[in-house]
Amino acid sequence: MSFAAVLHSEWIKVKSLRGTAGSLLAVLLVTLGVTALTFATVGRAEADNPGAEPVFGAFYALNFGQIAAISFGATALSSEYLNGALRVSLAAVPRRTRFYAAKIAVTGGLALAVGLVTSFASFLLGQSFLGSYAIGLDHPGALRACFGAGIYLALMALLAAGLATVLRSGVAVLGILIPFVLIVSFVVGDVAGGAAQFLPDRAGQQILHADPAGHLGPWSGLAVCAAWAAASVLAGWWTLRRRDA
Repeated sequence: MSFAAVLHSEWIKVKSLRGTAGSLLAVLLVTLGVTALTFATVGRAEADNPGAEPVFGAFYALNFGQIAAISFGATALSSEYLNGALRVSLAAVPRRTRFYAAKIAVTGGLALAVGLVTSFASFLLGQSFLGSYAIGLDHPGALRACFGAGIYLALMALLAAGLATVLRSGVAVLGILIPFVLIVSFVVGDVAGGAAQFLPDRAGQQILHADPAGHLGPWSGLAVCAAWAAASVLAGWWTLRRRDA
């Protein structure tokens, strides 16, 4: 089976599995929903704060959207370990590297596409509530942050996808990554100081700041996040090649 055919089959799987397709759609819906609720209620009050960072604040809802992105990456890969699905997939595509590459490509590509739509839509929606406090895409760092936010969501999905392949469980991945990005990262940050900025979520979110503080700049921070995602994907590939289906 050609690589294009494998890609097409993986795309069909994503569309067919409600949990996987639903979590991908949730990236957009959750982020926009939280953005509308937050900016409609306290948006102007926060924008009037002297210490406010308008670009970073515009992506507050990304904290929730990334959970959906992690869920998408985890379910896209862990679905293969339910009811012997992996054995059927490998019977159709015996070359495991080709199978895994196609699965990662579809997962990452869809996450990137939805992530970019989500980031731009969320930014524009939030600003529509701010009146005179609103900023545009021509504001310093805003356009870069919109593109970076979409890439960040895709990287978090790939991080989860690789880990799901290693652990063979979407539940285990969610149980590790969601508490990590919501709680552990901040606790470690308070204890470890500057070292915490090299954690995947902290590093990746540097792109959302107009003028990032610390050792990492916007793109170097995103590169660190990409390195985490790449390591996870490679670990998944190694695991898939070594283990029995």
